Amino acid sequence: MCHPVNLGQGASLQTAFEFALRDPLLAEVVTFDADGQHQLEDAVGMVAMLRRENLDVVIGSRFLDNRTTLTRAKRLVLRIAAQFTRFTTGMALTDAHNGLRAIDKGMLQKIHLNQNRMAHASELIDQFSEFKARWAEYPTHIVYTEYSRSKGQSLLNSINILVELLFR
Repeated sequence: MCHPVNLGQGASLQTAFEFALRDPLLAEVVTFDADGQHQLEDAVGMVAMLRRENLDVVIGSRFLDNRTTLTRAKRLVLRIAAQFTRFTTGMALTDAHNGLRAIDKGMLQKIHLNQNRMAHASELIDQFSEFKARWAEYPTHIVYTEYSRSKGQSLLNSINILVELLFR
């Protein structure tokens, strides 16, 4: 499957979900950001937790331990986003915008992303809440490199995401 033009991360994930669901042997999927900031060990641990605890989704959190170094501004924005998510969904997440997630096939079959760009992260959490997903968070180590910082979200982009969500 290929998009003729760049439609954004949300559209790419939805296309990947549809493709993955064609595989009759699929048990779960792992999502991660393409900038290299996520660690394979965390993904493996998340899948193990998903299976062991019979969960629908495991969401990574850079706030469950102290391995990830963040600027004060980024920490504040992410904390506010988590509080907003708690208010709108009832899910008491510590890190609502972590791209590392393990999702069970049953939950994946219910998900349909409409937000093509970065607002898909909030939309996913909304859908997990709507479908009453059994969920947990898993401590993740986010490694910010020069490359990942160059691809990262500016604080202004956070406002763009909020606007996308409000007017969807």
